[in-house]
Amino acid sequence: MNHYPPRATIPPGPQPGAFERLNNLLDSIRVEFENESRRSVDYDAELTRYAHEVETIRARILQLEQQHQHSKRKYEEEIAHLQREIEARGGHPVPQPPVMPNSGNLFNGIMAGNASQGGPGLVPPPQESQQPHGLPPHMAPHGPPGPPALNPAPGPPSHFQAYPQGPSQANGYPQPQPPSPGNKRGAPRQPPGLATPQQNTAAPYPPASPAPRPTPPPPHQHANGAFTAVNSRQSVPPVTYLAELDLNQLPENLKKEGDDWFAVWNPNGRRQLDVELIHTLAHQSVVCCVRFSMDGRFVATGCNRSAQIYDVETGAAIAHLQDNTLPEDGDLYIRSVCFSPSGQYLATGAEDKVIRVWDIAAGTIKHQFTGHEQDIYSLDYARNGRFIASGSGDRTVRLWDLESSQQVQLLEIEDGVTTVAISPDNRFVAAGSLDRGVRVWDAGTGQLVLKLEGETGHSDSVYSVAFAPSGDRLVSGSLDTTIKMWELNVAPRTVHGGAPTGRCIRTFQGHKDYVLSVALTPNGDWVLSGSKDRGVQFWDPTTGVVQLMLQGHKNSVISVAPSPTGGIFATGSGDYRARIWRYAPVRAQPYQSGARAAA
Repeated sequence: MNHYPPRATIPPGPQPGAFERLNNLLDSIRVEFENESRRSVDYDAELTRYAHEVETIRARILQLEQQHQHSKRKYEEEIAHLQREIEARGGHPVPQPPVMPNSGNLFNGIMAGNASQGGPGLVPPPQESQQPHGLPPHMAPHGPPGPPALNPAPGPPSHFQAYPQGPSQANGYPQPQPPSPGNKRGAPRQPPGLATPQQNTAAPYPPASPAPRPTPPPPHQHANGAFTAVNSRQSVPPVTYLAELDLNQLPENLKKEGDDWFAVWNPNGRRQLDVELIHTLAHQSVVCCVRFSMDGRFVATGCNRSAQIYDVETGAAIAHLQDNTLPEDGDLYIRSVCFSPSGQYLATGAEDKVIRVWDIAAGTIKHQFTGHEQDIYSLDYARNGRFIASGSGDRTVRLWDLESSQQVQLLEIEDGVTTVAISPDNRFVAAGSLDRGVRVWDAGTGQLVLKLEGETGHSDSVYSVAFAPSGDRLVSGSLDTTIKMWELNVAPRTVHGGAPTGRCIRTFQGHKDYVLSVALTPNGDWVLSGSKDRGVQFWDPTTGVVQLMLQGHKNSVISVAPSPTGGIFATGSGDYRARIWRYAPVRAQPYQSGARAAA
């Protein structure tokens, strides 16, 4: 018997209204899908339209850029043409756009216009109340003295072609972009301290006039045993500024032009030399120094972070010497290079206060000398190969023995040392300084034997000294725009029975700006000089008369060096190039004075 109530049964199949709800859901999904499909089509069309607009804008920008480059090239060509025409007519050259120099050291001063202030730790030379001789009014010191920026070079003839122009150029050359440093000099600086040495509008040079000079004390012996120069009468030849000559008025035998250089000869004398360009050696930075090996086969250059050695005959680079242990950031300019007498080694002096002597064949450092407290500006290798002399902004000259790898002499002066030279017989060391003096020491004892200064001396910092091959004469180049030749009497007292003496026997005048480098040819027949006026000049050492002026760089000629074998010389410049030149005697030319030439 069943005690449970009967259960209601549910009829099989879908419940009423289920199909209707399902259909509604499907309809809404279909409508939403169709709406999204339409929106997707709209989005595709909009994206296509945007892409077309972007492509149109891109094409327009490209067209504008091409038009801009074309216009820029056109204007640059017109400006260059006008500048050459103005310079050829004797007007003021058009200044290059300035950049911001940033560094206080000695070399940057020459490049950027702060040379007299010296480098870190260098005390400016004593300043006179009068305006320095030979400087235009705009270059007179106001407050702390500082020379002006680089002056534009004397202009070539109107048809003379400069280096090719193009975008992103400085000094006429495409400029590399070295890494920005973050070194001890604070803000980043470009080579050295700037990418393009700063150019200011050049004021006309005043006519030459007698220079006001301080009256020196009478010659006397210093407490340390040194003797001042004898202020005797010196020969002063007529001043000839070859940069002022009108090339169009010069006869053909007194001028010569290359693709990007030219030379002019003194019309008031016989042309005795010919000159021509052999090689142009492009660098990645300012070329601070050039020097030949003793056999004349190789030339070395110093620039940012490295020294290079080139084959003189072919112009090919054969060595690249760089200390890869140093940090890669920042600048490290090689300010001086010199070969050992054997040619096996190359000494380099740099901003990091270290002298490195390289084994050229191995590309390794054989000696490393430390001790200087400021940048090293000059080096010279003794002819006997036993020691090196160095000059630094720390106001010292130091001698380094290569056998013992030790400093053997410390010669201190009152101001920064800019240049050093060892006499051909290895007995004496000469140095030029920011204090306008030239000093000569006994290399063996370290005794100061001569101090060449006074009424007949330089009136501004001395930047270069060089001994004559005979050793009894010395030439010096200065920021006073002159070169001086000194006659030395430093033989042992037992020979002459008197004290060492030195006197200025000749002053060479003809450069328009600072003389940065001087040298003598190996036989002593010619004096060479390089200047901030971008010119190289050859001088007759017996008369002080200029023979020729060579314009082959687009910036200061920082270094000149003759080959020890003769007939070849090299130049290094702020235009990122070194050049190798040939000079040779020419056949006697018919004498043609300036008056006859003009007629």
